[in-house]
Amino acid sequence: MKKTPHRIYLSEDQMPTNWYNLRADMKELPDPILNPATGKPAAEEDLYPVFCKELAHQEMDNETRYVPIPEEVQEFYRMYRPSPLIRAYNLEKALDTPARIYYKFEGNNTSGSHKLNSAVAQAYYAKEQHLKGVTTETGAGQWGTALAEACSFFHLPLTVYMVKCSYEQKPFRKSVIQTFDADIIPSPSDTTQVGKKILAENPGTTGSLGCAISEAVEKAVSTEGYKYVLGSVLNQVLLHQSIIGEESLLAMEMIDEYPDVIVGCAGGGSNLGGLIAPFMRDKLTGKANPRIVAVEPASCPSMTRGRYAYDFCDTGKVTPLARMYTLGCDFIPSANHAGGLRYHGMSPILSKLYHDGYMEAVSAEQTKIFETAVEFAKQETILPAPESAHAIYGAVQEALKCKESGEAKTILFGLTGTGYFDMVAYQSYMDRTMTDYIPTDEELEASFAKLPKIPGVQ
Repeated sequence: MKKTPHRIYLSEDQMPTNWYNLRADMKELPDPILNPATGKPAAEEDLYPVFCKELAHQEMDNETRYVPIPEEVQEFYRMYRPSPLIRAYNLEKALDTPARIYYKFEGNNTSGSHKLNSAVAQAYYAKEQHLKGVTTETGAGQWGTALAEACSFFHLPLTVYMVKCSYEQKPFRKSVIQTFDADIIPSPSDTTQVGKKILAENPGTTGSLGCAISEAVEKAVSTEGYKYVLGSVLNQVLLHQSIIGEESLLAMEMIDEYPDVIVGCAGGGSNLGGLIAPFMRDKLTGKANPRIVAVEPASCPSMTRGRYAYDFCDTGKVTPLARMYTLGCDFIPSANHAGGLRYHGMSPILSKLYHDGYMEAVSAEQTKIFETAVEFAKQETILPAPESAHAIYGAVQEALKCKESGEAKTILFGLTGTGYFDMVAYQSYMDRTMTDYIPTDEELEASFAKLPKIPGVQ
């Protein structure tokens, strides 16, 4: 029997030329987003003050199954895509498991993550609309770095609001973002009204993605010729990230494989939604029935302990309301090192699929995550980002189950990026100064009590 190659690459001419819109095959669609001013379902035009018109259209389009990738975006993709599908032979051996473990590696670009897939698309559409610039937020810094790259390529000014604790933990992310000519501000800040309000109410706050979103949105809507772009959660982002899953499916077909279990880390949902897209399509249409597992931090457990409810997507309560699994927009997670997963809510698409039983979710403490990350680095020679390490942890748990049962299942996980800007976190783990914080039921209940009251829903 021929041995599966360690790395499976598609050729450039095999790259997908369309993004896949998962909503087109969902049995039941996510509930509509609501206009915060009226409490009524938002129309596409309601999003124009905040988003580019084409991105607003993609956000609201529930019917178009395949969206052509613009040629300019395809050309950019060819600089770093297709990304490799890798067989984790050494990890399998170390675990002594009969499972076959594969991972899709998205760290082969300067941003070190999958975020560039959507960043280039959003920068392209902004340039096509002749905008003067865009604003955004970033948690761990991957999205801010990726968008800075993309905006620099299209000669588009960018302002990034970076969650304060990550800004302090990862100073070199700032340097890379500035290398690509973007401005970067720690959030919350005194540069916006909402930032000042948050600081007045909680002077010592370490910030959150919800805070940073509020500041970036305010900056965009108050600056002529600017729009806001977001790196996760939104339907449009999951659409762009579907290239990860489509490439994975094609690569697995080349070696006559198909995953029994698919594992991804879960923060806002961008990488997880992108990885699982074609496999969820198969699940929804009855072609296959893989298990899909989301892994989130125990410090910010939106799926495993959150409420399925309408909530604001930001702390300042200026964005539309989305029905999703949420911890409450006022919830400020502990300053754990997986900054990209410190978001209070989950993608409405993934929330609906989870709510309807199409996928599972688990959570884990960060010391367990870093233990797994270190072992993976030793076996596979890639130092993973803390966010990505959640997926590795989930895949390892599934492989150990196979060891116990003797089943030789095929496991696919998403290695969303590298951890070379996360050395403070790794040092904390090595020094044994890293701690685990899990919110209490009382803390969560206090946050749930502030959820908006939507008649007929909650």
